[in-house]
Amino acid sequence: MTQDPAVEVLQDPSHGFTGIPHQREDSSAELHVRLYPSGKDLRILAIPRGMSASDTAEWHEALLEVPAEELLDRAHRLLAIWRDQVVGRIGTGAGDGQQVGGYPLAESVDLTELRELTDPLVAKLADEGFELLQVMLDGTGYDLGRFREFLLGALSGGRQLRVSFNSDWQLPWPMLAVDPAECDSPWEAFLGYRHQVEHARTGYSWDHAPLGRRDRATTSLNKDTLLDHVHRSHEVQKLLEERSLLTVRTRGSELLEALSHPVLQEDLMYFWCHGRFVSTGASGRVLAVRLSDSEDIDGPVVKRKRRRYVRSPQSRFKPFVLLNACHSARAAAPGRLKHLGQELIDQGANGVLAPQIEIPEDFAAEYAYAFLDRYLTGAHTAGAIGQWLVRRFAREFHNPLALVYSLNSGINTRLDLVS
Repeated sequence: MTQDPAVEVLQDPSHGFTGIPHQREDSSAELHVRLYPSGKDLRILAIPRGMSASDTAEWHEALLEVPAEELLDRAHRLLAIWRDQVVGRIGTGAGDGQQVGGYPLAESVDLTELRELTDPLVAKLADEGFELLQVMLDGTGYDLGRFREFLLGALSGGRQLRVSFNSDWQLPWPMLAVDPAECDSPWEAFLGYRHQVEHARTGYSWDHAPLGRRDRATTSLNKDTLLDHVHRSHEVQKLLEERSLLTVRTRGSELLEALSHPVLQEDLMYFWCHGRFVSTGASGRVLAVRLSDSEDIDGPVVKRKRRRYVRSPQSRFKPFVLLNACHSARAAAPGRLKHLGQELIDQGANGVLAPQIEIPEDFAAEYAYAFLDRYLTGAHTAGAIGQWLVRRFAREFHNPLALVYSLNSGINTRLDLVS
């Protein structure tokens, strides 16, 4: 019996040269921002798409005046403020409804009863996010002034954008903000609230071995069983069991065995475990995760397992990854060993969504359930879901922690069972 071959078209080489424009279900405009070295300085480039009728060939470029080291220090400072003021905030017993010594903003997902605490804190975080954006764009050069005017105008305008930041230096983009004084509320100042935001992939994609048409998604849950006690964690597993073909892995050796095969058929990989930085000797550190055993899973070991398959059309590794482990959205500096999320992208993953700092376990499980529930419908992109979750947690729970999750590529990725 003959069978029609499965064909997967990954790129449209003639896009932009055809008579019929490429159509998207999501009609929001795009803004691509590239931050790259120019000698000892940094140069920034912005290309709008679909923002106006005249922007088809428009681009904006300027030389930044802030040193790269200061920009990174400022980014680390912003992350530390979020870690200390939100996750690590210690209860004083006065006005926060908690016992002295507790962690009022980390012990519950719903912070509605703590609005007297969260409202001024969110305002402060928005001010800090705006300060980082101002520092990045600060300077006296004419070109930089014109660029600053364009970018701040685009980001603070009333139109929702899909914003892709492409840079070797990964800043906490969703936590940056436009001027809160020009917004109806501090929440609306954050880039992750106003727009869909990703840290974009660099380089070209490549053809992967096709899977053909499937009736159900194939997923995996890679977990540390010590987290089974967390509220909602069993519901997340049940959701995956009911709506996909699920593989559960509890040992690092099982995960590495799966990665050693040329074809990994998973549409979605979910990690529910702890993340930590481990020493690589000298002064180096790399982000690693552990499942229920003592095996460290980091970027270098993933690269070793899949080195022979990368960019091979006979292999496949195209999952969307929800890496729900502390710090796992962090990126290593250029020239250093890559962290796990970065390496998964390099190996072909469609995108990695992960937190940039420590994340409370109950919040992480609640976030995962809400994300997976929408993603598995195939009706929503990862970028749209990420923004929806920021707004939902702000509106329903007065909780800013959804802004901690950063999307590394995959802003337009949605579950597609026709491959």
